[in-house]
Order: sequence, then C-alpha cells, then structure tokens
Amino acid sequence: MKRYNRKKVSLRTKLLGYFLVFGTIILVILWVFQSFFLKPLYTMSKSMKVDKGASRIAKSVQYSKNIWATLDNVASEYGLSVYMYGVGGGAPQFERECSYENPAVRLNIEYGDILKYYENTVDNGGKMSFTDSNNADDIVHTRVEIFKSSGASADSVNTQIHQSNVSENESLVYTYIIDRTDGRQTFLVITSSITPLNTTIDVIRNQLLLVSVVFVLLSVVFSVYASRRIAKPIANTNKTAKQLAKKNYKVDFNAKGYREVEELNETLNYAKTELAATEKLQQELIANISHDLRTPLTMITGYGEVMRDLPGENTSENIQIIIDEATRLSTLVNDLLDLSKLQSGALQAEKKQFCLTDSVSGILERYSKLIEQDGFNISFDSTEDVYVNADELRISQVIYNLVNNAVNHAGDDKTVIITQKLHDKRVRIEVTDHGEGIPSDKLPYIWDRYYKVDKEHKRGVIGSGLGLSIVKTILDAHNARYGVRSAYGKGSTFWFELAAVNVKRKRNSKP
Repeated sequence: MKRYNRKKVSLRTKLLGYFLVFGTIILVILWVFQSFFLKPLYTMSKSMKVDKGASRIAKSVQYSKNIWATLDNVASEYGLSVYMYGVGGGAPQFERECSYENPAVRLNIEYGDILKYYENTVDNGGKMSFTDSNNADDIVHTRVEIFKSSGASADSVNTQIHQSNVSENESLVYTYIIDRTDGRQTFLVITSSITPLNTTIDVIRNQLLLVSVVFVLLSVVFSVYASRRIAKPIANTNKTAKQLAKKNYKVDFNAKGYREVEELNETLNYAKTELAATEKLQQELIANISHDLRTPLTMITGYGEVMRDLPGENTSENIQIIIDEATRLSTLVNDLLDLSKLQSGALQAEKKQFCLTDSVSGILERYSKLIEQDGFNISFDSTEDVYVNADELRISQVIYNLVNNAVNHAGDDKTVIITQKLHDKRVRIEVTDHGEGIPSDKLPYIWDRYYKVDKEHKRGVIGSGLGLSIVKTILDAHNARYGVRSAYGKGSTFWFELAAVNVKRKRNSKP
C-alpha cells in the first residue's frame, strides 16, 4: 500500500493558525452575545434595579417615613416616575396625592387605567409588576408578587406570560395597594422606561462590525509577530543543531526567547562539548590503536623476515618474540571486542559462587615470569578465603586489568600490592602501585572509553585505553562499588567491592 507523506507544517505556521482561530472564537462569542443575550440581560438587570427602588418607596409610604425625601432620592437614582393616589369610598375613588415624574417615563394614565390597575392589583394580592407598551394596552410580561398589607414582609410568586407585539417604547410598571399605618389606603404606581433596544442594538452592531474589522487586523498583525517571536529561537536552535549533526563542534547554541529554549540551548551546548570530547578521544583511539597494532605487526614481520633470510636466526629467542608480539596483538583485539560486547549487552553476567581469593592468587601466577625477568615485586595480602556470587570470568578480567594497569605504571621500585579486606559482609580488593599517580583534574575521566592519562607510547607502558573502561562496564553490570585514590607523584590505588557470601579462615593464617 502506497503511503503519502504529508508536508510538514512549521511551528510558526501552526502558531499563526492557533492565534487566528482564537481571535475568531472571541469574535463569534461577541456576536452571539450581542445578538441573543444583550436584550434579555439588560431587561433582567433593569427589572431588578427598578424592583429594588419600588420596594423602598412602597415601604416608606406604608410607614409614612420620610416619604418626600425617599421619593426625591430613590426616584432620581433609579430613573422612576411615581404616582400616589388616595383610595376612598365603597366603590374605589382615586385622588392623586402627589407625583414625581421623570419626563422619559411619564405615563398618560386616565381614570379607567387607574381602576384597571387597581383591580388587577387586588386580584394579585396587593402588588403587581408588568411591562407596559402603549400605556398598558398590551401586557406582555407579568411578574406577580403577593404584598401583605398587614406588614412589611412579602412572599414572591413569579408567572411568565407570552410575549407579543412589543413596541420600542416599553415601561416597567409596579403597582402597590398599601394600608398605611395612619389608617389611610394608598394606591402606588411606579414606572421606569426600558431604553428602546432596537436602536441601541443597531448602534452596537455597527460598532461591533467596526471593532471586528479592527480586531481581525490586529489579530493578524499580533499573530504574525507572536508566532515569529516564539518560533524564531526554536528555528535558530534547529539550524545550529543541523550544523552540530555535521560534526561542526564550534557552533554555539545561544538563541534567546524564553526559559525552555534557553534550557534546551544549555543542554545542547553541554552535548556539543561531550561530543567534541568523544570525537577527540576517538581520534586518539585511532592513533593509539594504529600505533599499538603497527608495533607488534612490525616486530612480527621483521623477525619473520630475519629468520627467513639469515641462516642461524631461527632461534628460540626470536620465535618467542614473535609469539609475545602476536599475543600482545591478540590481547588488544580481544579488549576491543570485549568492550564492544559488554557495552552492547551481548555478554550477560553468569553469576555463580566462587572463591575470590583463589581467583586473585591464580591471576598472580601469570606474572611469575615478569617477576623473575624484570624484577617486579607483586604481593597479595589476604587472611581469609572469601566467596562471592559473581561471574568468575569477568571478575578475573577486572583483577587482571587492574594488576596489569598497576604493572604498566609501577614506579622505580617496581612494586604492586594487592590487598583483600573484609568489612561489614563486603570484600574489597585494592591494587596499589608507587608510580607517578594521576593528576586530580584527570581522575574523573580515567574510566572513560579510549582515555589514556599518559599519551606517550613507551615500550612497557602500552595500552589501548580500554582496560579501565572494561573494568567499569563489568563492575556496573555487577552493581559493585569501585573507585580510585591517587596523588600525583605518589602512586594510585584502584579498588572494588563485592558482597561476601561465605568466609573461611585460612589454615596457615594467624587467629
């Protein structure tokens, strides 16, 4: 099945799209609010405000307290027109006692309207509110509340009636039948205008249209700017990273913008430094291995030609040199293969219980010829036979590499001391030499692959720089602790620890 690769979209383009979509959503919300919710919300807010003012005036009239001051303050604050009628006679008779008229909400009320309002108010329990269009000829919204004339408290019951034929000039009308504390009865009519919303909505819509155009333009400009500002540091980092991928280690990740980008640049700068160091070590490895491979090959070839061309040179000494150089060459190749397999996980540790003390002693027997011919003094100090649960072959490789490293860097006294110590159910093997030691600034790097403290190739102090890296890899696989103590000019002590599973006192050791 054929696969089609879609063209990848840049971060800048995506950010631009996100900003524009966000702006569009804001505009849609504004238009929906203006079209569907502006009028209901305005009417509800206006009704609550008028209701609050009307209740204050009604309570003031009921108790005959500061009526004129309340009318003046509340009516002007809430934009109300207030009409007070005294009620008398068997059949209701209305006499206007006072009025406070707001020119914007004045009602042309006739006697029949007052009677109609009064009768509806009686039927509704003493208080009524409604929306009036054209002097209350068509009541389209009624809210009924029961107002008890015997006291100041009120119980509310709301009823919604159908809406139809709403004119542009609407008024909220509240009517109260109040039994005053002085024995008189007052019919109170309070009204407030609802601003003609059709004209207002048209004005707002035109303004919103203009605002939308300006908002879209500003959104585009801001989106382009913001997307460039956000994406530019990442684009610069990506550009620099491509140079790093081409092994240009002189690049510098210095793009600024925001914290995450700066942290990424710091990480990449660190990675650049490490890659440069690794590249340098690899180059040194090639040089070291080239030298170390060339030396035994040259000697093997040279002695072989001598033995072929010159009579009497086919001696055991020459043959032994060829064998030694071939062994040396094989060891170097095996180190490379072992390290590669260990670090790739191809070689798994096969743990079993064995005597670590015997293993160390057996390894030291390999150095007997070196001790005899070159005068080395290699000693092993132990008082117990200690058993551990580990891979015997790999731990032996660790010991051999550490001893071999100490022999190669031994001082003038040619002394190497191996010590076995037992403490808190753990056994520690230490390998000490009296050589030149390791400078403190180089100690953190000695376990690295390819690293060699002594860059000079001297006969007898030859190595590929892989021995300690092999040691580290094997001990890490055993979750062992290890380390080095060294002082420049005073020698070094390499050590590692394993858990002891069994300990036996040697027969010839002192109790």
